[in-house]
Amino acid sequence: MLFSAVIGLAEIKTKLRNLVEKNRLGHALLLSAPEGAGGLPMALAFSQFLVCERVAEAKPMDGFPVESCGNCPPCVKAAKMIHPDIHYSYPVVPKTSREKPISTDYISDWRQFISLYPYGSIFDWLQYIQQGEDSKVNPEDYKPGKKQGNITANECNDINRKLSLKSFESGYKILVMWMPEYLGNEGNKLLKLIEEPPADTLFILVTENEADILPTIISRLQIIRLPRPSLPEIQEALIKRGGIESNLARQLAAVSEQNFREALKQLEQGHDDWLSLLREWLNAILKTGPVAQVKWVEEIGKVGREKQKQFLQYFIHLLEQAIRTRMSDGILADVPDSEKDFALRLNKIANMEAQQAIVQELNKSVYYIERNAHAKLLFHALTIRFYHILAAGEEAVVR
Repeated sequence: MLFSAVIGLAEIKTKLRNLVEKNRLGHALLLSAPEGAGGLPMALAFSQFLVCERVAEAKPMDGFPVESCGNCPPCVKAAKMIHPDIHYSYPVVPKTSREKPISTDYISDWRQFISLYPYGSIFDWLQYIQQGEDSKVNPEDYKPGKKQGNITANECNDINRKLSLKSFESGYKILVMWMPEYLGNEGNKLLKLIEEPPADTLFILVTENEADILPTIISRLQIIRLPRPSLPEIQEALIKRGGIESNLARQLAAVSEQNFREALKQLEQGHDDWLSLLREWLNAILKTGPVAQVKWVEEIGKVGREKQKQFLQYFIHLLEQAIRTRMSDGILADVPDSEKDFALRLNKIANMEAQQAIVQELNKSVYYIERNAHAKLLFHALTIRFYHILAAGEEAVVR
C-alpha cells in the first residue's frame, strides 16, 4: 500500500518518513488511531516504504523519497502482503473447541479482507472469518476481554520463532500487529523480544484502544497518535470512491464524524436528503401540528435503524455548525451555503442553551436506536420534547 492510498494524515506520513531518513526509528512503534482513521492502512504503507528498493538505495544528495516506488519487487510483494520479511498478527477465533489457531492459518482471508476493507474494524474482520455464523451478533461482544477474537499464546510463540530468523530479502524484518489490545496476559511472552529484538527487527503495532494494551507492552513502544482525517479529506475520498456529488459526500463525512469506515458503510447503504427531511420535521413541530407530526414519524419509522441513526447524527452536525456560526458571527468559509443558511435559521429558533439540550436528546436517541429502541415511540417522544424546547423560539418556521 502506498502512503497516497491513506486518507489525509500528511503530518504523520512526514513524521514517519523523517524517522527513517534521520535514522531515529525505534524498534517498536505503536500507531494509536481511532476506528476509521487509517491506523492499519498507515502501518501497511509504512512497512512497504521500509522495504522499497528506492528508499533503501536513497542517497542524501538525491533527496529522500516521500513515497515507496510501488514498482520494485519488494513493493509488489508488500502490496500483495506476500513479502517474506513482513509478518502479520491479528485476532483470530477457533473454528472448533480443540483448535488453537494462529494468524497464519487465516492469511488468505486476511489478504482478501484488506483488499476489500482496508479501513475495516475488528468487528468487520471477525464477522468476515465467521461468515457461516449469525451475522446479527452484537458488536459489543467483540471487545477485548470477550470470548470472540484473541491473539493467543500460540501466536506469541509463532512470532518469536519468525522474528528469530534472518531476513530473506529486506534489510528489515517487520511485524505488523493489528489490535495488540487483544493480546491479554499472553503478551508477556513477547516482552523480551520487544525489548531486545534481533538486529533490524521492527514491530509496528496498531491499536484503537491504547488504554487496553498491557502496561508492560506499551512502556516499551514509541507511540505515534493519529487523528481522524479532516472532513474535506473524507469528502474528497468519498467522491473518488463512490462517484457521488460534493454536497452528499460532505453530508456523509459529517454524519460519520470523520470515521471513513462508517462513511463507506453509509455510502453502501444508500442515502437520503437529510436536510429536507429535517425541514419537514421542524415545520411539523413548530407549524403544521400533530397530524403532520404523526405522518412524519410514520415515514421515519419505515427506514432502517442505520438510516435513522445517520439522520440524527446529521442533525447533531448541523447544530454544531449553528453553534460555530453563532460564535464566529456567521463567518464559516468551510461550510456549504445550504448548511450555513440552515444553521443561521436554527440560531433564530433556538438559543445556545436550547441547542445544547437538543444535542443531548439526539445523542441519547442514537444510543437507544443502537440498542433496538422502538423507532416510532422514540421519534414521537423526541417530537414532543423538541416542541417544548423550541416553543420559545423567535421564528416558528424553517423555510
